Amino acid sequence: MRDSTPRPDDESGAFDAVVVGAGFAGLYMLHRLRGLGLSVRVFEAGSGVGGTWFWNRYPGARCDIESMEYSYQFSDELQQEWEWTERYATQSEILRYVEHVAERFDLLRDVQLETRVEAVVFDEQALRWAIRTDDGKRYSARFCVMATGCLSSTNLPAFEGIADFRGRTFHTGRWPHEGVDFTGERVGVIGTGSSAIQSIPYIAAEAQELFVFQRTPNYSVPAHNAPLDPERKRRIKADYAGFRERNRQMPFGFGSEFPGREELALGTTPEERQHVFDARWAHGGLGFMGAFSDLIFSQQANDTAAAYLRGKIGERVENPEIAEKLSPRSVAGCKRLCVDTGYFETFNRDNVSLVDISESPIERIAEKGLRACGQDFELDSIVFATGFDAMTGALLAMDIRGRAGRTLREKWAEGPRGYLGLASSGFPNLFTITGPGSPSVLSNMLPSIEQHVNWIADCIGYLGDNGVGCIEASLEAEDAWVAHVNEVADLTLYPSCNSWYLGANVPGKPRVFMPYLGVPPYIEKCNEVAAKGYEGFELSSAG
Repeated sequence: MRDSTPRPDDESGAFDAVVVGAGFAGLYMLHRLRGLGLSVRVFEAGSGVGGTWFWNRYPGARCDIESMEYSYQFSDELQQEWEWTERYATQSEILRYVEHVAERFDLLRDVQLETRVEAVVFDEQALRWAIRTDDGKRYSARFCVMATGCLSSTNLPAFEGIADFRGRTFHTGRWPHEGVDFTGERVGVIGTGSSAIQSIPYIAAEAQELFVFQRTPNYSVPAHNAPLDPERKRRIKADYAGFRERNRQMPFGFGSEFPGREELALGTTPEERQHVFDARWAHGGLGFMGAFSDLIFSQQANDTAAAYLRGKIGERVENPEIAEKLSPRSVAGCKRLCVDTGYFETFNRDNVSLVDISESPIERIAEKGLRACGQDFELDSIVFATGFDAMTGALLAMDIRGRAGRTLREKWAEGPRGYLGLASSGFPNLFTITGPGSPSVLSNMLPSIEQHVNWIADCIGYLGDNGVGCIEASLEAEDAWVAHVNEVADLTLYPSCNSWYLGANVPGKPRVFMPYLGVPPYIEKCNEVAAKGYEGFELSSAG
């Protein structure tokens, strides 16, 4: 990826818009804003574009949304020319795709790499945002768009003694670009979330000995990944617009080829339930939770799915005691369901040990390893698969100050507050892409990103056409939306377990359910707000 620096006509540092982040969201935002004739600068902390897929290079990293769905749809030419190779694309293939898009649409000349935004401060006199980067330079923009990603701020618990460890340490969210060889090593993996479930089979195949330190077991279904069937690709490409529209009507924005069923689990016989669960298991992927329409609303119905998934763990793991430790007792699906290839079977290997730290946590990291459960584990490398400070971490890492100098961190001290996940009162002309209060991580992220970018671009175009200087979410609309997001969530079982949807994986983070449940009603609400002249927003003239 070639370096990009400001062009001569940008030397003043003044832009119509600044975009923070050059992943899928930032690149498409740049493309749309350019189409409006605006001057734009994108700042990216990494040395290349790609966002999540630039940083997350751990072994086995794949998307859990199928590749024909996890892709841009703004250009039919792009859809037709790009050839995905597998049902679930690898990190490397997705990164190649992002880089292709950046080259194809000539986006790199307005992307400034290896530049981290440290402060974003609103100037109430000039009605512009002042931006400071980590190299000490300053910029200004009328609009600021946060394309910082939902899973981009890594979470590393404050383990005692971590600085004493003489071996190698890695975080799955910041994996070395040159890769890691664990051959002949004693390796410890801390965590059993999605990145651990994907990487553990690969690490186990290399390491001399692998210790998996598990606090909370997770449900996972097989991916059944395979090369994409050429006939299926041809069929989808022949009606890509219809395929996208059908997905848009799905509750989570994907899966129209294998949609959820309307039947209730509690309205079927045990034999019928078994047959449906078996079919979903055989198909693989996140669609398992669509087996019945009441699985995420009724505890009794959910128990049937949870029991099925635990039974599958028992079938895949030979040692009954280990299988029991790997079997969650929480609600199935209230944490993001994982998709795996051979994860549970990995615990049948002689060189893999499961260490249950649910009741006796890791005491400390030491010079030669770590101590847990009253035992010392000698390790050459430690992999922290401890996830992310999801949805808010990257935003709050910056010093964002709105009206009267109030920081976003102060405003969100009790949890994130915003309108539609797009804007927050007190922060004019500042937009967030897939922010808290939008479907974001409970949807197919690519269409959700595009929907947000299109809404923001259309909004900025409207402001220009109507001589509007500032747009800002009203406090009343924001309060009503936050209440609505929580009301919808409380109808389900999602808030019932300590998930990162609630921020429960980060000590001290307020416990607030952050995503909005339901893609179709969310899109309808966004369209309605725009159609009514941006109802719920306060608009002021350019003067």
